Order: sequence, then structure tokens, then C-alpha cells
Amino acid sequence: MTKKKTKITELTKSLMAEKNITDVADLQSVLKEMLKSGVETLLEAELDEQLGYDKYSRDGDSSNYRNGKSNKRVRTDLGELNLEIPRDRNGDFEPQIVPKNSSDLSAIEDKVISMYGKGMSQRDISAHIEDIYGMPLSAQSISRMTDKIIPMIEEWQHRPLESKYPFIFMDAIHYKVKHNNRIVSKAAYVVVGINMDGKKDVLGIWIGENETSKFWLKVLTDLKNRGVQEVTIFSVDGLPGFEQAIKATYPTSVVQRCIIHQIRYSTRFVNYKDKKELMIDLKAVYQSPNEESAYEMLVEFEEKWGSKYPSCVKSWKDNWHVLSPFFSYSENIRRIMYTTNIIENLNRQYRKVTKGKPVFPTDTSLVKALYLATENAAKKWTQRQRNWDLIVNELSIIHS
Repeated sequence: MTKKKTKITELTKSLMAEKNITDVADLQSVLKEMLKSGVETLLEAELDEQLGYDKYSRDGDSSNYRNGKSNKRVRTDLGELNLEIPRDRNGDFEPQIVPKNSSDLSAIEDKVISMYGKGMSQRDISAHIEDIYGMPLSAQSISRMTDKIIPMIEEWQHRPLESKYPFIFMDAIHYKVKHNNRIVSKAAYVVVGINMDGKKDVLGIWIGENETSKFWLKVLTDLKNRGVQEVTIFSVDGLPGFEQAIKATYPTSVVQRCIIHQIRYSTRFVNYKDKKELMIDLKAVYQSPNEESAYEMLVEFEEKWGSKYPSCVKSWKDNWHVLSPFFSYSENIRRIMYTTNIIENLNRQYRKVTKGKPVFPTDTSLVKALYLATENAAKKWTQRQRNWDLIVNELSIIHS
């Protein structure tokens, strides 16, 4: 046993004997007393340093001196404490150990933010904190604690981005939010990029009234203003006007409509008994080796199903110019660009952490939840895309 550990053991035994400590509750009570005394001693020392003289002395600046104490209730890892905060006459004293606008000396704030980011409701967070620390937290307290990440969100949302992204994925997910005493549906616009190192990164989250091409144009303009000058391939869903918004900001980029979205959209009115056979024929279209053979298969698909399901066939033919680009690439690139799975997987994480919050009180509360969920998801994004060197080389040759 080290000398330090031996000394601590001896002090502990002495303290337990002196205070007649017989159980954990007694020990916790004594530790709270010691914490209170220690914090108040440190506060007195802080004021001594600012005034330039010790308590009861007048050797320092005579224009300012102690002016009694004020009571302050603070949270700690041992429970709540009532502290006596020393004051100076001029009101200049700004204690560092217990800042004026803070009532938390524990790791509770970090725990609350972590629980909020994992989707726990304010009621569950309060109950959990009460179980651990013996004190409940109001909804206002939880909101104030989580508000501390707002400056981090603003910095993240406005951070400079890389100048070139081989792939960018865009999608929106909808939530209920209170607005002017009404509950309205709002869209969280999410943009995920794959950078030149093959790593995924959420480039931003924007909250809008609903999903429109006009708002997407605003998002794209924001990306350009933050430094994104070149995007090789955009992978998007089937929102009308998406292509126009992209071409207005990145005219040389390839726009690829998500094949999975297209399949879902075009087959939503297909009779169940025909769906399996139709899907086999449709698979022959989008799994063709090149665009020429794919279009030939689409013509055969039209001949077989056009009279029975004209809207399904028409959807594929009308959108062929944004469905067919991926035929120009190898399987490695097709695997990335023909679907928005990368962003849909993220959306599943968002839904997981927001399912306990059917309505958000403000846009800010929604952004806080999505930002924390993004941070948690991004921790797992350590690997670059498979066969990335081959992908970069192929893109450089095709788009040189």
C-alpha cells in the first residue's frame, strides 16, 4: 500500500470514528457537510484574492470590502446544498467556483444532455435524476441545461466545409412542432456528404415549414457559402423541383434519383397479386449492365404492364434522365449512389431518439435533439467507404 493510500485510509478511519459513521447514509451526510464547508472556504479565498486582504483585515483596497453573504441552493453529485456566498460592497465579486448564473456543481448537466440526446423525455430524465441524486428537475431546468449546447450547434451549423464532395445525399424527415399555439408539421432538412477521404459527415440540419424545392435551394446556397464548390453526384428522393434547385447552384453535378424511392413511388398502386411478378421485371431494368440494355428492358416492361399500370410505367419513363445516370458507373459507385440508404439509416437513428417526443415545443428543441443524435451516430462513422481508392480513381477519370 502506498503512503498516500495509507494516509487516506487513516484519515477515513479517524473521520468515521469522530462522526460516529455507521452506514452509507451517515457517510453521505458527512461528505455533504465537508463539501459545503470546502466550497465556502474556497469562495472566501476567492474574495480575499480579489479584495487584496484576508477576512477581518483592512490592508487592501479600502474602497471595497466584504458585505455579508447571500444564500444559494446548488446541485452536487451528493445532492443539493445550501451555500453561503460572500459578497462585496461594490458587487464586483464574480466567483469562479460557483458562477453567478450557475446552480450546478456536479456532472448532472452532462448526464441530462446525454439522456436528452438518447431520446429520454423530460419526465423520465427528471425521475432518473431524482432516483440517483434524490432531487427532481423541472422541465425548465432540463431545458436550461440542454440550452448550453445551442452555441455548439450554431458553431457546427456554420462551420466551413470542404471544397469538394464526391457524393452528397439530401432528404427530409417530418416532425410535429408547436408554433404560435398551434401544432404544425415541420421538415428537418438533412444533408450528408462523403468527403474525398471516403468518410461520412452530416453537413447540416435545417428546419423549415415543409419540404419544398425553394427551401432546398436555400440549403444548397448555404452549403456553397460555407465552402462547398464542387459536388460530383447528388443522390436525392423524388421531390418535384429537386433537380432544378441543384442545377441552379451546382450546374455540373450529376443528379441521381434514389432507385428505392422510385420503386416505392411507382408501385404504390400496384395490385398485391401482381406485385411480385412486376417487381421481378422491374429489377431487370435497374440491374441492367448499362443504360442501353436497361432502356430495352424498360420498353419490354411497358409492353407487358403499360396497359394495366400506366402510371407506374410513366413514372419511370418521365424520370429516366435522373434514374439512369448510375448506369455509367461501376458496381462500386452504383452501390453508393443509387439509393439514399446512407441518410435513411441516419433518419432511423433520429426516429429512434425522437419517438418519445410526439410534439416538440420549439424548433430549437427539435434541433437540439437531432444534433445530439447526429453526434452519437457520427461516433460510429470511423471507416471510409469500401473500395474507396477505386471509386475516387473512376470518378476522376469520368469527370476529368
